Amino acid sequence: MKTCEIISVGTELLLGDILNTDAQFLAQELARLGFSVMHQSVVGDNHDRLLASLNHAAQRSDIIILSGGLGPTPDDITKEVACEFFSKELVLHKESLERMTKYFTNKGLEMPESNKKQAMLPADCVVFENNNGTAPGLGMEKDGKHILLLPGPPRELKPMFFESAVPYLKRFSDKIIISHNVRTFGIGESAMSQLVEDLLESENPTVAPYAKDGEALLRVTAMADNESEADRLCAPVIEEITNRLGDYIYGIDLTCIEEAVVALLKEKGMKLATAESCTGGLIGKRITNISGASSVFDCGIISYSNEIKHKILGVSEDDLKKYGAVSEQVAKQMAQGVLKLSGADVAVSVTGIAGPNSDVTDKPVGLSYIGLAHKNGVEVKKLMTGRNDRDYNRYVNASNALNMVRMYLRGENNG
Repeated sequence: MKTCEIISVGTELLLGDILNTDAQFLAQELARLGFSVMHQSVVGDNHDRLLASLNHAAQRSDIIILSGGLGPTPDDITKEVACEFFSKELVLHKESLERMTKYFTNKGLEMPESNKKQAMLPADCVVFENNNGTAPGLGMEKDGKHILLLPGPPRELKPMFFESAVPYLKRFSDKIIISHNVRTFGIGESAMSQLVEDLLESENPTVAPYAKDGEALLRVTAMADNESEADRLCAPVIEEITNRLGDYIYGIDLTCIEEAVVALLKEKGMKLATAESCTGGLIGKRITNISGASSVFDCGIISYSNEIKHKILGVSEDDLKKYGAVSEQVAKQMAQGVLKLSGADVAVSVTGIAGPNSDVTDKPVGLSYIGLAHKNGVEVKKLMTGRNDRDYNRYVNASNALNMVRMYLRGENNG
């Protein structure tokens, strides 16, 4: 099995101006192909440092994948340095030049002279066509070492990887690796790990715990000759995890809890409404991030002020004065108010203190109340995150609200 290394090229990555999502994507996809990614590194648009990085990488890895630095400007030097490293000459690749010219013509533009640089490729390389931009990628080999060059923009890199890099790489992999994520909510990573402690010692498939903000997951990973065999190895382990963790699990291979909520709402033929204060519309945003949410999301009210809580949602002025906006009483009335206003089947509300400062009542930062209203009544959950982190508190409040909806829907007999 050949080993792989990823080098991300770009000064903007080093400065933190751009999040390096390319490396994450490549590492995940290479693992699925059965390759061991031994190292990752980031290097700026500098000739000497990039050449040194290639020298180091070639000493320890068989396949080096570089992303970025294939543009038309003088600081885009990845291809030139890679060719220098392999002692290869650049020549004009006419097919790529024609594709680039057509790309600009279709946009009603004349191709700048500088873009012709992108059509200069090693004569004996495997060209990766770019169907989403101008810069072609490539694969080349010398003395058993392979270098693959891919464009930096994710919208160009990802399709090129699947269309061209995967066929190139499959020649060198005799196994595949498949992972399945068992996602949970309402149980911490440590408690979750204790419930499956013996499974964590398994070798194929492996089971590994991970923590996210307010969540935990178990990744079940198997190596096999093909995808169906890897899935067959994973299936009984996932079933055992499901038996042990029960309702804590909100989905297998889902990306987020809102995906599970939207799926349940569709299954039940029900609609959701939200009334948000400290989360500022985050619950609604997360729901509407999911395709098809329009069929299940009725409305969202951002009732940040007490005046709107009273005028729009019908929250008692007396209760706002007596208990404060961050209280069980207000969360309850917010949920009931938006349920009545919308005509939805279930409504959720959040009111809390996200931080970094408390409100005039001096209640602790991280305190919130989440209300859930439905045909059978209303319930309220008190949440204390213990964190003075505004973004964290808002996100975890939204997640807990979504989980309350999920748990209600799981127990709802709608037919």
